[in-house]
Amino acid sequence: MSRESEFVVVANRLPVDRVADGNGWRRSPGGLVSAIAPVMRSRQGTWVGWSGAAGERLAPFTEDGMHLVPVEQTAEDVELYYEGFSNATLWPLYHDVVAPPVYDRAMWDAYVRVNERFAAAAAETAAEGAVVWVQDYQLQLVPAMLRELRPDLRIGFFLHIPFPPLELFYQLPWRRQILEGLLGADLVGFQLPGAAANFVRLCRRLLDARTAKQDIEWEGRSVRARAFPISVDVEELRDLIARPEVRWRADEIRADLGGGTVLLGVDRLDYTKGITQRLQAFGELFADRELKPGEAVFAQIATPSRERVEQYQLLRDQIEQQVGRINGQYAELGSPVVHYLHTSYDREELAALFLAADVMVVTPLRDGMNLVAKEYVACREDLRGTLVLSEFAGAAPELRRGAFLVNPYDIDGLKDTMLAAIRCEPAEQGRRMRTMRKRVLEHDVDRWAAAFLDSLEGEPAAA
Repeated sequence: MSRESEFVVVANRLPVDRVADGNGWRRSPGGLVSAIAPVMRSRQGTWVGWSGAAGERLAPFTEDGMHLVPVEQTAEDVELYYEGFSNATLWPLYHDVVAPPVYDRAMWDAYVRVNERFAAAAAETAAEGAVVWVQDYQLQLVPAMLRELRPDLRIGFFLHIPFPPLELFYQLPWRRQILEGLLGADLVGFQLPGAAANFVRLCRRLLDARTAKQDIEWEGRSVRARAFPISVDVEELRDLIARPEVRWRADEIRADLGGGTVLLGVDRLDYTKGITQRLQAFGELFADRELKPGEAVFAQIATPSRERVEQYQLLRDQIEQQVGRINGQYAELGSPVVHYLHTSYDREELAALFLAADVMVVTPLRDGMNLVAKEYVACREDLRGTLVLSEFAGAAPELRRGAFLVNPYDIDGLKDTMLAAIRCEPAEQGRRMRTMRKRVLEHDVDRWAAAFLDSLEGEPAAA
């Protein structure tokens, strides 16, 4: 590799997946790729990440208008760094300990080793004085490692998930190392101001660092902590819903689901997403005779996720049993009340689903942002449809004036909120959707990326 890129993104995964036959690549689904791919193409940048296959060594290549630099991960790395420390330790800890975190020294050692590998790849790829943007919780040590290797670089870090308060973060045996890793950046970005405040407070308490508002003095530099709520590619979604085949598919989905109100959930299969709670609430509406078969149907898309991790296997079994129980009690022959699909869909199919849904149900127990909520709003140019949104989603402060906000732990409250969304009159739907669309359309992914990069590139690093 040569030092040639003026703009480098470093993320755990490359923004592409292999197609089913193994010949070629296609853009990956998911919020991170949707958010950053347009920025990458406009800046002709390089993306450093893992291909997704254990033990695979690949040369740099170009795909979807982006230069890609693969970083190898062994099967042991995948088990200990990715499935282990990233997703069995950090993920539950950062999501309010919805599940108990695992603290294991071998997992930590693997996390350090893989972060070193990513930092080395970025150092080899970046041109002199380049901007390097490190992404998310899997790579929190990279900023300091990269600064050690390349002090000439401008380094930004963005955390896509929540950042925990002191009481939770203190549990982590390697808490100082994580904070010191993040402080290698010039700018550390979070979804919400509260997360940035948590980070500054921890640096002051744990590292005895001097702070002034949201700035931290560290090793002769000023490190800034700021909130940059992420958003969606509005133009891409506008193009998708304008396609005749997408609109035809939306009509077909509605016909397949029957004539009742269509509720939709689209999530990764994850215990933080609140899928079991929303299905319980929906099932109880039939038990309470608030709904009857044919009046409403719930389509739940659960994208496969971390399938080798035991907690995720148990969650899949639990949800499948729950769906079977609800349909067994309340469905009519040939007309289930819950349609559950454990699979991935491309962008066209998701856009069609958003157009077909009368009620979008986004009820995570904790979420950094949740771009599905914003994608649904961006797709509803007809000003129809309603959004049921968890108070604990990062999108809630932005969409609170138009969404039906709910505490997903409160099953009775969730039932009442679902009913209100189902029975919302068209005029009220239009008022709510217009309010949400104004926010989403004005604060799209381009504005998010520009705000972060302008802040990273526009202020001096010296304390």
